[in-house]
Amino acid sequence: MEINDKTLSIVLAGGRGARLQPLTEERAKPAVPFGGKYRIIDFTLSNCLHSGLRRILVLTQYKSHSLQEHLRDGWSIFNPELNEYITAVPPQMRTGKDWYAGTADAIYQNLNLLEESGAEYVLILSGDHIYRMDYAAMLKFHIQHNAAATVACMQVSLDEARGFGVLSVAQNGQVNDFKEKPSNPQVLADNPARALASMGIYVFNLKLLLEELRLDHDNPESSHDFGQDILPRLIGNEPVFAYPFSSQGGRVSQDHYWKDVGTLDAYYEANISMLEPVPPLNLYQRDWPIRTYLPQSPPARTVPGPDGNLGIIFNSQISGGTVINGGTVNHSILSSWVRLEHASLVDDSILFSNVTVGAGAKLKRCIVDKHVVIPDGETIGYDLERDRQRFTVTDKGVVVVSRRFVFS
Repeated sequence: MEINDKTLSIVLAGGRGARLQPLTEERAKPAVPFGGKYRIIDFTLSNCLHSGLRRILVLTQYKSHSLQEHLRDGWSIFNPELNEYITAVPPQMRTGKDWYAGTADAIYQNLNLLEESGAEYVLILSGDHIYRMDYAAMLKFHIQHNAAATVACMQVSLDEARGFGVLSVAQNGQVNDFKEKPSNPQVLADNPARALASMGIYVFNLKLLLEELRLDHDNPESSHDFGQDILPRLIGNEPVFAYPFSSQGGRVSQDHYWKDVGTLDAYYEANISMLEPVPPLNLYQRDWPIRTYLPQSPPARTVPGPDGNLGIIFNSQISGGTVINGGTVNHSILSSWVRLEHASLVDDSILFSNVTVGAGAKLKRCIVDKHVVIPDGETIGYDLERDRQRFTVTDKGVVVVSRRFVFS
């Protein structure tokens, strides 16, 4: 059997995404739209697909209906008769009466699925990061190094490192220390301005993982988290190796892009960066497309408004079903079925699907969630004090209009 056939992939997708409110008022963080046509989880699942990994459990929890609908509509692509599947697994209370108490506990509560999988290796992933990665290369690295566990890692600045798990690694790649969100991160020997951070991507030998999860469950002092508890206990007792994200292994082009879009400002900036002349993440590699669910829709189009002015688009991403009826779109991302009426302006903004911008309305540095009708002549993003009375305004001045917001 090939490595991929011996591997069970588990995607942790129950994240509340509290710092993304109000975008997560009605959906889990992995289900938040990204880039006009995708959901955040599509990046992780596409990596699995192109890496040849076709046995995937998606552990859901917080407001999971939107995510489960997306998995059903966009990811029912594998053949269960060939032991291929993407299965959403909500908390089943098999081991008690509690919801998932941490990343390790989420998997512990589904130990039966691991035991029955017939796998030898378990790939543990997060469903709320934006990146492309060939997991098959990491699995090969894990086996070549006779590792008990392997942690994907990347170099980050010291300020960023304080928000991650930070690794100290020997010359042969073996991890000799791991600290979760340290105040004084261990710097790299050849670059004192950088540290090595965990990406929350792990490969475990299945047998070892089962033993460690049981030990962790029986420890009343544990927080039941991989970074806080599982990895620190393994290091020094078992061979744990660091897999560098900058590795040239694998067939996906190496853009070395990985983002945790955990705050509204980070989310906004990650989306808008895709409009750069050379985007930091290459979405156009034809043998590594990001898959998603695309509803049937007519082509996007521009038409002259009733005053004769043309619909105009400058450096923007426009999804199907969108009609720009004499309005102007500049440096923005529009999802499907958006409509701009005449003399409207959308500038530096992200509009989710089924948003209508009324005649003469102006938006600047906004995120507008689904099913919002902006009234004629409305302005958002030009007077932040006024906007704060109605909407969420981020530290960097991005205005977020919640789903189905009704203007009075």
